[in-house]
Amino acid sequence: MSVSKGPLHGLRVVEIEGLGPAPFCGMMLADMGAEVISVTRKTNTQPRPDAISERGKRSIAVNLKSPEGVEIILKLCETADVLIEGFRPGVAERLGIGPEACLTRNEKLIYGRMTGWGQDGPMAHAAGHDLNYIALSGALHGMGRPDLPPKPPLNLVGDFGGGGMFLAFGIMCAIFEAGRSGKGQVIDVSMVEGSASLMHMMYAWLAAGNWQDKRGVNLLDGGAHFYDSYETQDNRYITLGALEPQFYQLMREKMALDSPEYDDQNNIQNWPELKIKIANIVKTKTREQWCELLEGSDVCFAPVLSMLEAPMHPHNQFRKSFYTSDGVVQPSPAPKFSRSVPPQPESPCFAGEDTEALLLTLGYPAEDIAALREQGVLT
Repeated sequence: MSVSKGPLHGLRVVEIEGLGPAPFCGMMLADMGAEVISVTRKTNTQPRPDAISERGKRSIAVNLKSPEGVEIILKLCETADVLIEGFRPGVAERLGIGPEACLTRNEKLIYGRMTGWGQDGPMAHAAGHDLNYIALSGALHGMGRPDLPPKPPLNLVGDFGGGGMFLAFGIMCAIFEAGRSGKGQVIDVSMVEGSASLMHMMYAWLAAGNWQDKRGVNLLDGGAHFYDSYETQDNRYITLGALEPQFYQLMREKMALDSPEYDDQNNIQNWPELKIKIANIVKTKTREQWCELLEGSDVCFAPVLSMLEAPMHPHNQFRKSFYTSDGVVQPSPAPKFSRSVPPQPESPCFAGEDTEALLLTLGYPAEDIAALREQGVLT
């Protein structure tokens, strides 16, 4: 039996080095078996096992401000299926590696562009970060407690959910279309628009009158007494998510919530008072005691685990949801496949490790490679 190389084996991706969502997208593709070539600005021979987003990738170090360096990127595009870049609008064009230059070399190339605001519009050229992008999309407004400022949800919603994942989705859509049309195209991913798309359900509920345009007072934002996190006796936390009536009834039975005041589950007026009462009940037991009572049941329960605890949980260990490479604990590739199972990603190579090998495959003689090093084209 042959060993699977992953569902994206044979896909070649050139990723111009960046921060956050673009490298995450490249990691997702590499995790699934794609050959991802990360173009870095400078060789660094120090080990980087903690650079998780670089796992499974190859690396070439090129001076993009030199004509010879630009030519190397264009030659890579000739053999690639995808290019990913996360510059501000216009920067790639000024460097000479914009969509027109790259698609001229390879008309089937998929050119993925990752920005916060999008490639055009009044704010397109302004600096920004995840927090700003999800603020503009309406996502941040609903996160946090009603009497406090909105709370940043790490940089999961903008950078990685609204950005990197939408770029990966767009790339695979364009790859599918190119298989029929024979032509590539440019993908313009905006983290504002990606995070707004993630909010589709809340916008639907708002339109139907089932969602208040306030935070901390709704069904899924911590407003409901049966859908929130609570502090335990030992100053840890648990989560309750008993949305459906049958799960809510089971929660009541297991937590001895016998009072008639719990009968009307969806009476919003009662939620604040009931939240206080459940908080007091949860404080009577440790997290472990609540796990013994509720974990694995249809109460819709889970303990709040730290990053150090999560890889050790029996469910995550059974599923192999995390693995350790070079002493670094990290999430395993996701999702899982029944047949084209990707291998465990290789540890990140050092920046620029594959420069010579890749240039040889592009047809550069060894003496030319040495000359490019002397000229500072290869950094």
